[in-house]
Amino acid sequence: MNDDIKRRELLFSAAALAGAAGLMASREALAAVGKGADKIDQRNDGTYSTVELIKPVWNLGVMQSRVRAVQMDNYKREIADNLAHMLDLIDKTFYYGPKPDVLFFHEFPITGWQRWSRDEILKFAIEVPGEETEKIAAKARQYNSWIVFGSYVRDKDWPGHVLSITTIIDNKGQIAAKHWKARNIKGGFASGFELFTTTIYDALDRYIEMYGVDEVIPVTRTPLGNLCTSSIQREPELFRAMAFKGAEVILRTASGGFTPLDIQATSLYNNVYTAVVNNSVSPGNKNFFADSGSGSGGSAIYGPDGKAVAEAAGKEEQLIVANIPIGAFRARRRQPIVHMELYRDVFATYQSRYGPNLFAGYQPSSLEDAASYLRDKGRWK
Repeated sequence: MNDDIKRRELLFSAAALAGAAGLMASREALAAVGKGADKIDQRNDGTYSTVELIKPVWNLGVMQSRVRAVQMDNYKREIADNLAHMLDLIDKTFYYGPKPDVLFFHEFPITGWQRWSRDEILKFAIEVPGEETEKIAAKARQYNSWIVFGSYVRDKDWPGHVLSITTIIDNKGQIAAKHWKARNIKGGFASGFELFTTTIYDALDRYIEMYGVDEVIPVTRTPLGNLCTSSIQREPELFRAMAFKGAEVILRTASGGFTPLDIQATSLYNNVYTAVVNNSVSPGNKNFFADSGSGSGGSAIYGPDGKAVAEAAGKEEQLIVANIPIGAFRARRRQPIVHMELYRDVFATYQSRYGPNLFAGYQPSSLEDAASYLRDKGRWK
């Protein structure tokens, strides 16, 4: 047995991909886990790791805002314009009305989305930290609020890779977390292209080597509660895994539409608060209708019972705010109850349609190149 196989089996036994429908460690292995490069911060007694709360109730703000793709003929100016619009929305948020302790934007407020090539995105993708995050951090300090947003990112540790990262900036202006997108859907597009951003799944082994197995399912433990983020849809196993590890508030982004039931179920099945932020109707977004994709709007915050506690009143740019009674919620909350022994063998036998690490050694140059590269990589008939 080679070292790679041994390591993969170790990660399996340590619950690297723990979830209701994912791989789960044995009771003995879970008893030994904890923070560290090869450890998962997950308990087996129903509780989970936290840090002390600074207040029993806080406000979550969800900013439903436009998406506007930068144009390559003047991308520096358009990145600056998009950032200025984002900063203006932050100022408007705190000018009047309830003041969010956490302000949550969608995944593309700075760059937008278009059918760019890899080389094009690498010209304007932001760095974290970088010039753009410094300006957002200044607003976080000014208003004593955490700010969460997504963006295309380039990283010197991952040369040539295009990353899709959700950044969490704390109220002191410090970067509290950089959450990679967990995976991209493959084989789900009918337009002859595939996404080429590098996700955790697409470079799984190297990602674990660099950041540790606990960061495969990252939970950011803050004085406001345990936060998780995600920009993927319809993969309940991921959100179950977050809940096992102690997620209390899951912040989900969408672009061009989503399925509300998917968001509601995340809350209901896992006993968590879940927010989803979609883009607003977006006039002036070149190559797209103002109400593009499967729809704009619909941003909402759901309680642990799956019922909406705040919803956008339309498709225009707007802020929605809800109270998160984190103190009372945490006092009674435990991990989801799952009879894993019934399911473990089935999930251990399952083979995903596409394996991990497909972008570890090759980065497609375009959406079309990604489709060509992945054409013969599927493991299903």
